[in-house]
Amino acid sequence: MNTPDYLPILFLLVLSTLFAVGSMLAASKLSPRRWTSAKLQSYESGMVPEKDVAGDRFPVKFYLVAMLFIIFDIETAFLYPWAVAYDELGLFGLAEMGVFIAILLAAYAYVWKRGGLEWVE
Repeated sequence: MNTPDYLPILFLLVLSTLFAVGSMLAASKLSPRRWTSAKLQSYESGMVPEKDVAGDRFPVKFYLVAMLFIIFDIETAFLYPWAVAYDELGLFGLAEMGVFIAILLAAYAYVWKRGGLEWVE
């Protein structure tokens, strides 16, 4: 009787899940728990914090720049599979990637023109 093709994948999934759960259980049971006031303070590159930042809010601009970075970073990750399969895709793949990059550059130009990449207003 033949084993199903998905059996190695299922085995790897079960094994990785058991390893992750086992590692978290071992860390929770074996790790030292000696809390000191120094360990409970916020860490800022070895410097004493100047003020309590719990009540301060980050400006929305910070989140906008962070989201734009993530979006454009993920979009450029699509270039790698295309580069690997470039020989098989031929002229059609080149045209499709040209359209993809044109849309990406249009979005980048729009964000740049609107001032989405500026840190200060």
